[in-house]
Amino acid sequence: MATRNPLEGKVALVTGASRGIGLAIARSLAGMGAKLGLCAREPKRLETVAREFEREGIAVLAVPADVTRPADIAALVQTIERTLGPIEILVNNAGIGYFGPVQEASEANWDAVLDTNLKAVFLLSKAVAPGMIQRRAGYIVNIVSLAGKNAFAGGSIYCASKWGLLGLTECMAEDLRPHGIRVSAVCPGTVATDFSPHTGKDLSKMLRPQDVAYAVEMILAQAPQSFISEVLLRPTQKP
Repeated sequence: MATRNPLEGKVALVTGASRGIGLAIARSLAGMGAKLGLCAREPKRLETVAREFEREGIAVLAVPADVTRPADIAALVQTIERTLGPIEILVNNAGIGYFGPVQEASEANWDAVLDTNLKAVFLLSKAVAPGMIQRRAGYIVNIVSLAGKNAFAGGSIYCASKWGLLGLTECMAEDLRPHGIRVSAVCPGTVATDFSPHTGKDLSKMLRPQDVAYAVEMILAQAPQSFISEVLLRPTQKP
């Protein structure tokens, strides 16, 4: 990094920021000097996180929101930009999973996963893109998954959402790079969080949320003439 705080004064919005990967990313961005807009669906947990940041002297605004709802997204973006300033970094991290045989899945399972993991990224990115285009600068980082590249039993709906998200990310990158906006995908393998069951797996061999956060740091620390379009992140040993 060229400076100690390369994101000094920049406003970053992180979704799914109250726990796990999202919280680790928020901590990393704060360490790089960013002002934080934090979003999650659980108000109490989100407020607890925000208070922790405030005690450390970090500029932070916690806004509970359901990113599958367009009205929530509009209010989220307006609140953050009115309070902290223009959003210069968007990290689309919020996600859910359904894991089970495709023949046992319901339409409601499909809608919940696709709306959260894919449609929400589309809606949020559309909400911040006009401002970034006007300023001719910005980052959008989508937390995808190696499930966007690898099929596995019981992963039909989750994989569909992540394969779609990877395609969306790559196309967004092409649409927005002429405007100075860099769009990247981070695709981690299994991370030791409470996101999904890890029955029979060795937690000590899994990735940590901080590993994903470090990949995001690397993306955001690039010089103006370059961007990292995709990061594949695997544990050293299979868990």
